Amino acid sequence: MAHSLGKSADFEGLRERAVALRRQGYSLRRIRDELKVFNNEILSQLVKGEPPPDWTKRPQAKDDLRAKARELRLQGWTYDQIEAELGCSRSSVSLWVRDLPKPEPRYTPEEQRALMQAGLARLRNAQDQERERVKDNAAKEVGSLGERDLFIAGVALYWAEGQKSKPYQRREVVNFVNSDPAVIQVFLAWLDLVGVARERLRFRVMIHESADVAGAEQYWAALVGIEASALQRTTLKSHNPKTVRKNTGEDYRGCLVVRVQQGAELYCRIEGWWSAIVAGATARLR
Repeated sequence: MAHSLGKSADFEGLRERAVALRRQGYSLRRIRDELKVFNNEILSQLVKGEPPPDWTKRPQAKDDLRAKARELRLQGWTYDQIEAELGCSRSSVSLWVRDLPKPEPRYTPEEQRALMQAGLARLRNAQDQERERVKDNAAKEVGSLGERDLFIAGVALYWAEGQKSKPYQRREVVNFVNSDPAVIQVFLAWLDLVGVARERLRFRVMIHESADVAGAEQYWAALVGIEASALQRTTLKSHNPKTVRKNTGEDYRGCLVVRVQQGAELYCRIEGWWSAIVAGATARLR
């Protein structure tokens, strides 16, 4: 039968028993079942002033983190360092350690700048390594280059970089201009593939007049396998002193113009090849 608190003597008797059970480590639920007191308000009054046993206390999940944060702060760690070390939020770190004295700076401004530069250097090195890894994997995806692969690549390359006729000015010539030596080499390999003899090719350098013209001529001539004297007359671009150019320095060699003599038929073929590529690609979008 459930107890009531109709009499003071009953309450005091129950309280004595409840306190005794509490001190023995009983939980409220066990005390309730033992004394048959099912009214939560009365049960609370019976054990009022008696702390719950340790085993009934729910542990705070962040107690260990808080203690560690305070320990690190006393060692002079910054909020950022504690946050990174413990993997908790900055607001939690602030709440746990804000009563502790602010630590003295661990490094001078010069040392901090040096550490920052070293960190940036490590980051850039890691990024460079990752880029090289991606490029190496991408190169493996291409594999060996077949004749059809080179043929399609060359047509697309010319249509992107070569001279094209306009509706208002029909000029069926094959002129290709580029500053990238690798692109020039791919284009020359493509010309070999489609049957253009090297004797039909003419080469000319285009470069700013303020650059090392002679050095650029030697470079491009060596790349395409001819004497510098065999180059056509170099086209010099006027230098405007008000213009800030970024293509300067030892690596700047201007552009190489590759012209195919008697190239009208080849140009028409290029137009036909390109139209077929466009038609095939467009069909895949439908």
